Amino acid sequence: MFKYTVYAKHPKGKINREIYGNFSEHIGKGIYEGIYVGEGSDIPNQAGMRTDVVDALKEMKLPVLRWPGGWFADEYHWMDGIGPKESRKRTVNVQWGGVTEDNSFGTHEFLELCEQIGCEPYISANVGSGTVQEMAEWIEYMTFDGDSTMANLRRKNGREKPWKIKYFGIGNESWSGGGYMSADYYADCYRRYRTYCRNYGTNQLYRIACGGGSNGEDCDWTETLMRRASSRMEGLSVHYYAKLDGKRYRNLAAEFSPEEWYATLKQALRIEQVIEAHAASMDKYDPEKRVGMIVDEWGTWFDVEEGTEPLFLYQQNTMRDALVAAVSLNIFNKHCDRVKMANIAQLANVLQAVVLTEGEKMVLTPTYYAFLLYKYHQDSTLLESTIETCEIGQQEHTVVNLHESASVDAEENIHITVCNLSHAQTYEIDTEIVSAELGDIRAEILTGAMNAHNTFEEMDKVGVQTFTDYQMKDGHILLKIPACSVLHLEIRNA
Repeated sequence: MFKYTVYAKHPKGKINREIYGNFSEHIGKGIYEGIYVGEGSDIPNQAGMRTDVVDALKEMKLPVLRWPGGWFADEYHWMDGIGPKESRKRTVNVQWGGVTEDNSFGTHEFLELCEQIGCEPYISANVGSGTVQEMAEWIEYMTFDGDSTMANLRRKNGREKPWKIKYFGIGNESWSGGGYMSADYYADCYRRYRTYCRNYGTNQLYRIACGGGSNGEDCDWTETLMRRASSRMEGLSVHYYAKLDGKRYRNLAAEFSPEEWYATLKQALRIEQVIEAHAASMDKYDPEKRVGMIVDEWGTWFDVEEGTEPLFLYQQNTMRDALVAAVSLNIFNKHCDRVKMANIAQLANVLQAVVLTEGEKMVLTPTYYAFLLYKYHQDSTLLESTIETCEIGQQEHTVVNLHESASVDAEENIHITVCNLSHAQTYEIDTEIVSAELGDIRAEILTGAMNAHNTFEEMDKVGVQTFTDYQMKDGHILLKIPACSVLHLEIRNA
């Protein structure tokens, strides 16, 4: 039996709700068909937004959504996506498949989507091929309430009052597809572009600088940006994807061996080392942790499904993805002193999506259900917690068998999320909540075979279920967590 201890009187910091954010880019069916079908579609929609997808995201309590990219952002010129749809510029999406982009989903549509969901918009702006003036005028268009050409153009296009825009990214992956810049060159660009990111009226921008490359490993970039520009930023991004070695493994999303299961989870857990390394660089110049670490791209990245366009990045989503999501969210929770936002890639039909769509059908993925279980941590207070573990795995791919985080919400209910990373072994856990009287317990679980997933033919093969395999004994909670599972316990305030 493994001992798990949660210290109810040892708060560790606030878990920002934005840690549970998402990301949506103009790739394949990520926007069109996945989110936006247009007002004339037979698929139920409100102002062109799929009603089923919006309802699912509201249930998940999606707090923030990043758009329009990704690499697409540094090819995107916002003026192409405003005004009457029939007269919007038709462009080529050169980054993702060379398809025609009709720009029918632009600024107004994105912000309409965020209002329907009830989430914060996070705009990723064009530094790679865009100008300072273009960026400055976009902010003015969206947020200025006075008399100006940009504000009046917004009104002409149907929006009288300005939007509130908080999160604003200045470039994306500028070390790569966003311009192939050096850290010093981008630092100069950031300082220049940031100068013209104005606050209008009561709108206050949270300006996010682009982080370094090499899948989260470039701490020299972070050091350079923090040294040269940290006083002029509120956030600094980090990207990290859990990928398999394509030379060694098939890298398929739904067909994999136990060895590939553990190899992927080991890669997922490595995000903690990445966070700690970047945090150490940030601490040198920002010991008060004023600048937030923004993990605005993360998740699994497998080969696309057979028969689909390689550059549309469409992959199936299994219990392996759910475990990757869950352990990543546990890690973000535990580093909430520095990690202030995270955005899984992506929302619909691209990479580790929370929903998949096909015509009028929508499937909720195992990753969606992991987020559904974890939503109770949003804006709660992280609690100190420890769990006994052992190493499991195959070949050189060893991981801990159990992974967790715990928090207390505003009503003083305690929330525990525990993951069993074994693909085959059930574990018994002795849970003690120190310095707390235990009230009623509500428990729910996501579990299944390691490659279990939902399809358009079997939509409900994987989902959240009530968990009953626990008992109270001498003030402890004794439970059995099945293999390949994510468990949420709510211990209500007595």
